[in-house]
Amino acid sequence: MTAKLTFAVPKGRILEEALPLMARAGIVPDAGFHDKKNRSLSFDCEDGQTRVIRVRAFDVATFVAHGAAQAGIVGSDVIEEFDYPDLYAPVDLDIGHCRLSIAEPKDAAENEDKASHLRVATKYPNLTRRWFEARGIQAECVKLNGAMELAPSLGLATRIVDLVSTGTTLRENGLVETAKLLPVSARLIVNRAALKTDPERLGNLIEQFRALAAEAKAA
Repeated sequence: MTAKLTFAVPKGRILEEALPLMARAGIVPDAGFHDKKNRSLSFDCEDGQTRVIRVRAFDVATFVAHGAAQAGIVGSDVIEEFDYPDLYAPVDLDIGHCRLSIAEPKDAAENEDKASHLRVATKYPNLTRRWFEARGIQAECVKLNGAMELAPSLGLATRIVDLVSTGTTLRENGLVETAKLLPVSARLIVNRAALKTDPERLGNLIEQFRALAAEAKAA
């Protein structure tokens, strides 16, 4: 009997947009998945051949990169942050759009001088360091997993690097967006070794999502 394919998905906004695509690709988690009181992280699917695991976005990449899950959906920000060699991202799903940006207090941005060293609060230390290094600036990254907007007002950092969608949260916390590191969208990701050992099943999955993404773009 063929082992179940494990498909990893992130909690939150991307998942809501991904579920209709997943359903059209035949990945339909059982009813418990939608029960908000259910604390399970793993759910069987209606096809009997797939299980869905629901984890944090950064963990989606880790599970797939190490082969604990064979495929999944995650934002391109996570893929770029970790740059796992065993992670293959063949399809841009054209959902979950936002951007990874730098923000700082409005007054500081208006009176900014060129600095060679900055302290930046972010959950993307690798991307942040690379971006600043390319511009000749040393970035000391303070790792935070949330409440990023508080860091400048409390003196933890002079800038933040975080995901921005509408910019409302930044404005409400007295911050302005000063630069964009990269645009972000959700991608289908696949473990490279799993694709080699199970090319038919994973290859079909890739083609299904590729067709769905193309169809959505053409609509």
